[in-house]
Amino acid sequence: MISMSIEVGSVVEGVVTGITNFGAFVELPGGKVGLIHISEVADVYVRDVKDFLKEQDKVKVKVLSVDDRGKIGLSIKQLQPPAPRKPHTNDFRRPNRVNSLTFEDKLSKFLKDSDERQSDLKRSTDSKRGGSGGRGGAGGSGSSGGSAGGVAR
Repeated sequence: MISMSIEVGSVVEGVVTGITNFGAFVELPGGKVGLIHISEVADVYVRDVKDFLKEQDKVKVKVLSVDDRGKIGLSIKQLQPPAPRKPHTNDFRRPNRVNSLTFEDKLSKFLKDSDERQSDLKRSTDSKRGGSGGRGGAGGSGSSGGSAGGVAR
């Protein structure tokens, strides 16, 4: 009996001997058994392995791993060319105009927005304190002993 070596990265042919909800067991040359995990069955979402494989199917598999206890991880998916992906035309997370800005433009916009927010926040907190807002140091120096610091718990 000629035995092919089961090495990581090699491609071998085997026979599906059992199907579970998490994958399929495949008997490899030399009587060894490996597992194709459900995530390695196909390049698309696999709800049920039985939709793709059945017992006694001959399959070509790529050896992904062989651990020290002899468990062999297999993949059919990695032998198939990747399915062509459609470009996302309706990506609602970012409007197209933002995607076309350069890094410098984005940074400039961020700094401008940040400055506006800070000045709005400063105006808002100054008016709540009763300060006049724009007179330099009047806003922050007198409120250090305010209501937030001396609350007993």
